[in-house]
Amino acid sequence: MTPETAKKLKAQGHTVRVQSGAGTRASAPDEAYQAVGAEITDAAGALGCDLVLKVRTPSPAEITLMKRGAAVVGMLDPFDRAGLERLAAAGLTGFALEAAPRTTRAQSMDVLSSQANIAGYKAVVMAADRYQKFFPMLMTAAGTVKAARVVILGVGVAGLQAIATAKRLGAVIEASDVRPSVKEQVESLGAKFIDVPYETAEEKEAAEGVGGYARPMPPSWLARQKVEVAKRVAQADVVISTALIPGRPAPTLISAEMVQAMKPGSVIIDIAAGRGPDGGGNCPLTVAGQTVQVHGVTIVGETNLPALVAADASALYARNVLDFLKLVLAKDATALNVPMDDDIVVACLVARDGQVTRS
Repeated sequence: MTPETAKKLKAQGHTVRVQSGAGTRASAPDEAYQAVGAEITDAAGALGCDLVLKVRTPSPAEITLMKRGAAVVGMLDPFDRAGLERLAAAGLTGFALEAAPRTTRAQSMDVLSSQANIAGYKAVVMAADRYQKFFPMLMTAAGTVKAARVVILGVGVAGLQAIATAKRLGAVIEASDVRPSVKEQVESLGAKFIDVPYETAEEKEAAEGVGGYARPMPPSWLARQKVEVAKRVAQADVVISTALIPGRPAPTLISAEMVQAMKPGSVIIDIAAGRGPDGGGNCPLTVAGQTVQVHGVTIVGETNLPALVAADASALYARNVLDFLKLVLAKDATALNVPMDDDIVVACLVARDGQVTRS
C-alpha cells in the first residue's frame, strides 16, 4: 500500500492500518500515511486486520499473528503447495495475484507485468553501470567510440522494456525468443530479431500459432536458434536474459561455453537469478544475490530488480492490489465479498475455509 491507495481505501470507509516503517525504503514515510488518515501500528496490529495486504506470502511467524477468517492478498506463489497449506491451516482466505488470468479485464491487476516492466528497465541501467564503455556511438576529437552491442534473450514484458531502454541509451540491439511471432514487436522498438528460417511445414505452422497464441516450436528449430544465439552472444558487449516460466525452473539460455566465448569486459544481467537449476538463472554460472566475474565477464545475479526501483515498484504494485480489491470488497465496507462467478477472483483464490483451492 502507498499513501495514494491508502487515501482511496479510506475514502471508501475502510479503516487502514500500516505497519510502522513499511514504506520507508520506498520513499513513503509513516507521516505520509498519517496525512491521508491511515493509522500507524506495529506488525501485530497490521497483521491482525480483517484484510492483510502483502508483497510476499506471510512467513510462519507472521501467520501466527493473523486471525482465523482473515484474508490475505499478495504474491503468494500459487506453486508453493506447502505455503498454501499453511495459509489454509490457519483459516485464512488467500488471493495470489500472480495467478490472475492474462485477459484484457485483468491487465490493471497484472502484478507480474508491472514488476517485470521495472526489472527490464533496471537491468539495462545496471548493465550500463557495470559496462566499462559508452552505450551510444560517440564521435569525438580523440576518435570514434562504437555503440555497445546488446543482446536481449526473452521478449516478454521485461525483454521489451529492456529493448526500449537500451535503445534510448543508444545501443545496437538484437533480441531472441522461442516465439517467432514476437518479431514485429522487437522490430517496432528498433531492435533486430535474431531470425531463424523455417525448414519444414511443421516449423512454419508452429510459428503462426493458433488463435493469436504461439505454439511450442519443434526441437529442430530450437536447436538452430541456439546456434544463432550463441553467435550473437559471443559478439555482444551486454546480454540481458529474462526467461522465466511460472512454477518451473528458469531455462538455461547462456551456457558456460557461451560465457567463455564472450569478450573480456562484457556484462550479463540475469533477471532469472536464483530461479534456475541449482540456484543459478538463465546462466548456470550466475550466483544468486552476487556479482561475479568469470572468464573476464561480469555476471550480475541480483534476485529482486524491482526492489531497486522501490518507489515506482511499490506505486504500481499498490495500484494492482487496489484494482483487485474492487472485486472482493463489499460496497458497504463491512465484509469481504468472494464472487465465485468472477473469473479473476476464482483464478486468484488459493485458500479458503481451511482448504487449498488450487490444484
